[in-house]
Amino acid sequence: MGGTFDPIHHGHLVAAEEARWQFRLDEVLFVPAGQPWMKGHREVTSGEHRYRMTVLATDDDPGFSVSRMELDREGPTHTVDTLRALRSERPDADLFFITGADAILDLASWNEPDEALALATFIAATRPGYDLSALEGAEGIEIVDVPALAISSSDIRRRLSEDRPVRYLVPDAVLGYIEKEHVYR
Repeated sequence: MGGTFDPIHHGHLVAAEEARWQFRLDEVLFVPAGQPWMKGHREVTSGEHRYRMTVLATDDDPGFSVSRMELDREGPTHTVDTLRALRSERPDADLFFITGADAILDLASWNEPDEALALATFIAATRPGYDLSALEGAEGIEIVDVPALAISSSDIRRRLSEDRPVRYLVPDAVLGYIEKEHVYR
């Protein structure tokens, strides 16, 4: 599952669990984006903070793990490069790439989207406010219907900057980390 995870929240975790169940995945590997080229319009929280929050959020689920592969890669990170690396590490695995509705709708603008689709089956997680009907039946893309949780990382960051509550939007361990490390404040 790829994403900026800035910060990771319950919507990400529900989407990962639903995809794992629906597609009978052995594991969901969370891959926080290193230098996400598509987020150039805004400052992204340090990769180390995003990595640690993702580890804390997934730590109690043995079916979830977290990779630093994009964080440790130099330069802008592209999904196709990550999928190539995973294919190299796990040549016999059936790879799936879980992403949100907002990201999948921008797939045509990604670096080498056809190659990315050749390397993995994409799982698009539904999200309130995004219409994925145009993707139904698209080759290489599956849609997973996620219970409607209108939670977004950008809203969480905004709420934190305004000293508004985010409890129940993020896992308790993530909230504790945000408060301890003064992330987003």
